[in-house]
Amino acid sequence: MAWLWWLGGAAVLALLEIVSLDLVLIMFAGGALAAAGTAGLGAPVWVQILAFLVTSGLLLFALRPWLLRSLRSRMTLTETNAAAQVGRMAVVLEDVTELHGRIKLAGEVWSARTEDEAPSLPVGTEVRVLRIDGATAVVGTSSSAPHGRAPSAM
Repeated sequence: MAWLWWLGGAAVLALLEIVSLDLVLIMFAGGALAAAGTAGLGAPVWVQILAFLVTSGLLLFALRPWLLRSLRSRMTLTETNAAAQVGRMAVVLEDVTELHGRIKLAGEVWSARTEDEAPSLPVGTEVRVLRIDGATAVVGTSSSAPHGRAPSAM
């Protein structure tokens, strides 16, 4: 009867993977299938758990990176949320120092700060977003920013 529980767990994890699309839960579903197989063979619970852990770990650390590389090579993954703002150009609305300031980024007002020991940026300066720390954009002048991405329109 234990194999049915493992099989049910694998099914639930596979369904949750459809929602998350991180290729993590499906690896645990594979581990649950391995545990179901050991349970079907009459192995004790500790062997079932060990089969789940070992199989999940192998899938997670060996198969998942390969699948992600393969997926990224076939299609471009679009950054979303705060990660999509990195590299974009913005305009200073309130002087930006290493402690505080405000910028207009993609039509929205963001709190901002400069890198440690960077000079303050006056109102009207065009800046590039270097990274996002929580709800604060860390910015620098266009010349001080890395040019890994092309600037996006505001």
